[in-house]
Amino acid sequence: MKTLALIHTSHTLIPVFQQLVKDQLPGVNIVNIVDDSLVKNIRSRGSLTPAISKRVADYVASAQDSGADYILVTCSSIGPAVEAAAENAGVPVLRVDQPMADEAVRMGKRIGVIATLSTTLEPTSDLVIRRAALASKEIELTSKLCDGAFEALMSGDTDTHDNIVTAALRELSAQVDVILLAQASMARVVDGLNETDKTVPIVASPPTAIKYIATVL
Repeated sequence: MKTLALIHTSHTLIPVFQQLVKDQLPGVNIVNIVDDSLVKNIRSRGSLTPAISKRVADYVASAQDSGADYILVTCSSIGPAVEAAAENAGVPVLRVDQPMADEAVRMGKRIGVIATLSTTLEPTSDLVIRRAALASKEIELTSKLCDGAFEALMSGDTDTHDNIVTAALRELSAQVDVILLAQASMARVVDGLNETDKTVPIVASPPTAIKYIATVL
């Protein structure tokens, strides 16, 4: 039996990925590692620091020691640290937004990225630009930060969060061919959208990443 290790920065993502793995990777064993201080540290320090990157590498090593055949890191904010850790790992290590970025690059030229945190918007936007260059494809990237949405979510006001994200999705839909959700927590907002608002494909990282892993595991 194959083992997939998931490294999270939020407990809320465990059930999301558990369901996806159950549906798409039957018979695969899961190991969860969670540290919600990582994103808090990035926010308080303003960026991904060498110390935070070292901790991510330690978690990757720990996941490998636990017997993982494949490691998925489910947070986009620590993406660059994940790529660095992957270089020294003995098993494949994937950042959650890479399959999503590749899919978007395949789907259109005008790509929109939406996030509720600037610390997530920047690494995901940067990743899309690099993946497009790797695919030798010219793209136009539009990034949109949903100001106030993250704070609303943290204070328990999900309605305000959802309203801000919905308005941003509508606005961005008029300007691009495909939209990427830089945070997994925004996926449920898309589920609540009216069909009339879904004028372009909206891609979320969790299902896209698990679908990709299903092809390689």
